[in-house]
Amino acid sequence: MIAQLVFLIILAAAVFLFSKNTGKIRRNILLGKDADRSDQPALRWKTMAKVALGQSKMGKRPVAAIMHLFIYVGFVIINIEVLEITIDGLFGSHRVFSRPLGSLYGLLIGGFEILALLVLVSCVVFLSRRNLLKLKRFQGPEMKEWPRSDANYILFIEILLMTAFLTMNAADYKLQALHFGHYIKAGSFPVSALIAPLLPSNASSLVMIERGCWWFHIIGILAFLNYLPYSKHFHILLAFPNTYYSKLSPKGQFSNMASVTNEVKAMVDPSFVPAATEPGRFGAKDATDLTWKNLMDAYTCTECGRCTSVCPANNTGKLLSPRKIMMDTRDRITEIGNNLDKQGKDFQDNKTLLDDYISREELWACTTCNACTEACPVNIDPLNIITEMRRFIVMEESQAPPSLNNMFSNVENNGAPWKYSNADRMNWAESD
Repeated sequence: MIAQLVFLIILAAAVFLFSKNTGKIRRNILLGKDADRSDQPALRWKTMAKVALGQSKMGKRPVAAIMHLFIYVGFVIINIEVLEITIDGLFGSHRVFSRPLGSLYGLLIGGFEILALLVLVSCVVFLSRRNLLKLKRFQGPEMKEWPRSDANYILFIEILLMTAFLTMNAADYKLQALHFGHYIKAGSFPVSALIAPLLPSNASSLVMIERGCWWFHIIGILAFLNYLPYSKHFHILLAFPNTYYSKLSPKGQFSNMASVTNEVKAMVDPSFVPAATEPGRFGAKDATDLTWKNLMDAYTCTECGRCTSVCPANNTGKLLSPRKIMMDTRDRITEIGNNLDKQGKDFQDNKTLLDDYISREELWACTTCNACTEACPVNIDPLNIITEMRRFIVMEESQAPPSLNNMFSNVENNGAPWKYSNADRMNWAESD
């Protein structure tokens, strides 16, 4: 009963902390402006099933796709085993699913073990790619100490959890063979049976190993759960809603501003009376000027670098990195949320996303080619954030680059981006 009580306290504390921290992230996301993403639900479900559940965009890099698939499937399916461990911990039972599932239980445990081995191998491969091969897309000025460490921490944690799971099963396998205590014959152990000869034969030592690994495994999972809100790996949960709320209109299409649209309608039709709307900012200067979907994108970003690796501006040495845009947006809205918690809603830190986090040089380096949005495995849209911040610079500050100001003047005076008047437009076609 003491062990069950201790487990209940740990489980309750873990769930409480996770709920509290995810609640803060939800609050931070909702600090963004409203955006309607409720249209075409059938297409949205299809997009989520294809992109998030089906991992369709991962296949462009086959090695990473296969390794990621092993980890993804392992994470989803092994949760059935975690459910059994949780029930055993609460009620003092042992392999509670073995009786109702019968022979199917052995198939499940065998499958879990094979998946655990594949997850373990995949994590070792990913660690090697990051730290030995040092792939270029995992580098960059924005990949400072914490982003690099975060990726390694999560891989080490998964290796430890899978090792504990297999060692626990190996000890259980030997205890079953000894017909010791409550260790009933249950399960199939194709992987851990290979580890079992390395363990001692003494029953009391095996019980200590099995119980120790059991506690390490379940507490490790609960700790991992509470690590997620502080990590880029929160995409494990947010990838599904983020792909569901993906932009369905053509990528890169600009959104019209209601206030500007109403002004144009009033100019064209003097009888037009626009609905009363609260004056707002043109574009985005700070993270709270972005939509909640932009902020969800930021929290969903896993910093994989696929966006930056295909960015033509970045590849030609310019300052822009779409990954940094997402990381900066996430850092800024998190800072705003922390200020709300510590200082109250009226506190102003005199910082903004523009200039304090993202420079103008980065924004104007973007060619708006949309390669970053196309490359993202979970449909994140860095381009929308870039164009909204550009919109603020142009419409609120009138600080567009000289080349754009020239184009604006030409459009205003000549009806075209070029300096030639309408009357001279066909001069090129005249023969000598």
